[in-house]
Amino acid sequence: MTAPLVTILDDEPEIRLILTEALAEAGFRTQSFSRAREFEASLKRVTPDVCLVDLSLPDTDGLALVHRLALEQGAAVIIISGRAQVQDRVTGLELGADDYITKPFDPAEVVARIRARLRDGQRGPVSSGGDTAEFNGWTAHFDRYALEDDTGAETPFSHAEGEVLRLFLESPKRLISRAQMQEALGSGAGDSFDRAMDVRISRLRTKLREDPKNPRLIKTIYGAGYIFLGDVSWR
Repeated sequence: MTAPLVTILDDEPEIRLILTEALAEAGFRTQSFSRAREFEASLKRVTPDVCLVDLSLPDTDGLALVHRLALEQGAAVIIISGRAQVQDRVTGLELGADDYITKPFDPAEVVARIRARLRDGQRGPVSSGGDTAEFNGWTAHFDRYALEDDTGAETPFSHAEGEVLRLFLESPKRLISRAQMQEALGSGAGDSFDRAMDVRISRLRTKLREDPKNPRLIKTIYGAGYIFLGDVSWR
């Protein structure tokens, strides 16, 4: 089986070298880039399994790049940045990143986080046997990260949003606690996990055209968790 491919985008040669060596030792294939232009050109030829992206890039806005990757690529996106403020972490996760690691970092932790994201991505829907779920006039296409309404119009969702949506669609009409969500989706977001879940659920509600004051599908049970109330069928 081909080893997973991890791409590294960072303008610091030392960081690229540290990550490349640690990932190679852990059995991953890697490609590294110092400029966003080269990195994005490579995505037209091959889709990596995980993208490691620094935010402080000389030729583009790192957060804007993360947002495009989350919408357009099937890869998991992990930010590696020297920006340690909580707001930077929240913004990165809100724009679609799957995880946020601050510099300086332990290479072993980066490897562990990557493996966690890949395990999450390999979890197929329990009841589906496929990557398409239908519910309440909507169709979720997990193979191309898109929500299709009953007119055929499509709205893209990010890899991170898709993980949450899949979790709901696999367990409809059952309470899912925050602890269960963290166990299922991984604790990579660290202290920002709760905030990241709030953001992803809010974005999913918007894409499902839910009334934020009285959502029909994704219900918040305060102090307990969430319940997805749709009728789901997989194909």
